[in-house]
Amino acid sequence: MNTTVTVALAVGALVVLLAAVALRLADRIGLPSLLLYLAFGVALGESGLGVEFEDVGLTQTLGVAALVVILAEGGLTTRWSDVRRAVGPGIALATVGVVVSIAVVSSIAVWLLDFDWPFALLLGAVVTSTDAAAVFSTLRRIPLPRRMVAALELESGLNDAPVILLVLVLSEQLTGGDTSVWYLVVAEVLGELAGGTAIGVGIGFGGAWLLRRAALPLVGFYPLATVALCVLAFASADLLHTSGFVAVYLCGLVLGNAALPHRAGTIGFAEGLASLAQIGLFVLLGLLVSPARLPDALLPALLVGGALLLVARPLSVLLSVVWFRIPIAQQLFISWAGLRGAVPIVLATFPIAAQVPGATRVFDTVFVLVVVFTVVQGWSLPAVARLLRLATPVTPRDIDVESAPLDELGAELMQLRVPETSRLHGVYLPELRLPEDAAVVLVVRDGKPFVPDRSTRLMHGDQALLVSARGSRQEAERRLRAVSRAGRLATWRGESGQPSETD
Repeated sequence: MNTTVTVALAVGALVVLLAAVALRLADRIGLPSLLLYLAFGVALGESGLGVEFEDVGLTQTLGVAALVVILAEGGLTTRWSDVRRAVGPGIALATVGVVVSIAVVSSIAVWLLDFDWPFALLLGAVVTSTDAAAVFSTLRRIPLPRRMVAALELESGLNDAPVILLVLVLSEQLTGGDTSVWYLVVAEVLGELAGGTAIGVGIGFGGAWLLRRAALPLVGFYPLATVALCVLAFASADLLHTSGFVAVYLCGLVLGNAALPHRAGTIGFAEGLASLAQIGLFVLLGLLVSPARLPDALLPALLVGGALLLVARPLSVLLSVVWFRIPIAQQLFISWAGLRGAVPIVLATFPIAAQVPGATRVFDTVFVLVVVFTVVQGWSLPAVARLLRLATPVTPRDIDVESAPLDELGAELMQLRVPETSRLHGVYLPELRLPEDAAVVLVVRDGKPFVPDRSTRLMHGDQALLVSARGSRQEAERRLRAVSRAGRLATWRGESGQPSETD
């Protein structure tokens, strides 16, 4: 057997195992896991164990493949019931917000760093896109209003496409290629986004229809087929010269909200696959960087990152969501939660592959920016949410479960946490008046789980598991919201439990 292959498999397996342990560590200290994965890559690279890796083309190819998987998982795990009230803000952030951020960052780069305008615009486009992996993994661990989180997730899922198109166009112009006037570039970008939308939604609905009617021989084929449909959406859109990234995210969104067989198992498979893609992508990017060059990139990264975080991002959020009656506290949080991650670093490889002069400087600057500001924003997000009084959940949250038994029963498992401000405190379980086919099956209080009975009262800080028939899920959530807001007499007080505009 080829020894090189064996060693590569062993190293790969060890990296994945170490990354799994690192994920637990990152959860404990509140640090985005991508930083630890990047550190693994740097430790394996030229300044660590001495692995020489400078293949930018391979990194770009594998990076795009990883982003496809990550966006597919993001779409599959996003509930349409949460997203539908955030479609306007999400699309505005992914379009208007991108344009405003690029304009502000490039202007500041010209002013402070003395860049010429084409190069500054390229740098602004590279750093503008928020990262889907960072946003999905970080925000879903913090109890926040659903509409706000959905807007951020939609933004991160959709803004990759226009930014990638802009980076490619600017890279081509900087190397003396296409010099199309700006309105033709805008028309091309809009056309590709529209085409990607149509293809993604079309393949999503067609795939859902097929999977509901196809009796596959093995249960494990359903997750594979679902992810394959998402990849097919990307490939089809890209081959037709439309946006594959929009297509894969929207295809995942349609499939994730369809009544598919073994849906929960599919979600678990997609999450595991996306985690593996993130690990491989971040380690690869860590291998590609040259630590000896990074000190020279520190000052430009701090200036550009500071301009992005403190000026460009708040202004882009204000101009994007001012029309949607989003409270000021949520606008401030959205401004702070524009997390960068693998996407800007992958985008920074595009100019290098196109041999743009000075492209290595862009890559180093972006790498330092992502590391520094991910630490700053990632660690501070829970504190910012508490400071703005946003971390007050009143609705159940989905949890990860083994899907087969629940699929066969047509049931769903939910998790509820009783926050300090909730009027669920002191309510006996029968007083919840849940649907007949829904029940609280486990309560965890002060770290100790127990099976509740009719005499059990919910208390502040409790976590509870609820099982309901799939058709009764929304009614159970509505009743829990009502009692959380108005107490056991919620119905008498006119509280319907419907999601509010700020949830």
